[in-house]
Amino acid sequence: MADMRCYMIVIADLTDRERFLAGYARVVPELVARYGGRYVLRGSGGLFVEGGWAGSPSALVSEWPSREAALRFWNSAEYADAKQLREGTGRFQVLLIDSPPWAEGAGP
Repeated sequence: MADMRCYMIVIADLTDRERFLAGYARVVPELVARYGGRYVLRGSGGLFVEGGWAGSPSALVSEWPSREAALRFWNSAEYADAKQLREGTGRFQVLLIDSPPWAEGAGP
């Protein structure tokens, strides 16, 4: 069986998109790559069809080799510095979730 992957899912309600894009979004992609992650989805203008808490949310999904790799990134000093760049730019929810074995090609 393939190694279990981990996904970081971010839902954001950006209130200062320009500042977010000029600071945080310019710095973090290089850190994600350095720590072994890759972006699977980056999008804006989402629509909650149930349970929403933002009018037009943005979403980001990154894939990681393991939960440990994702947490190394999240808890790193470099990311702590970068995370300060997003302060005051919106509200964020961040979820880490491991892929189930069937998601790796084994079938449900």
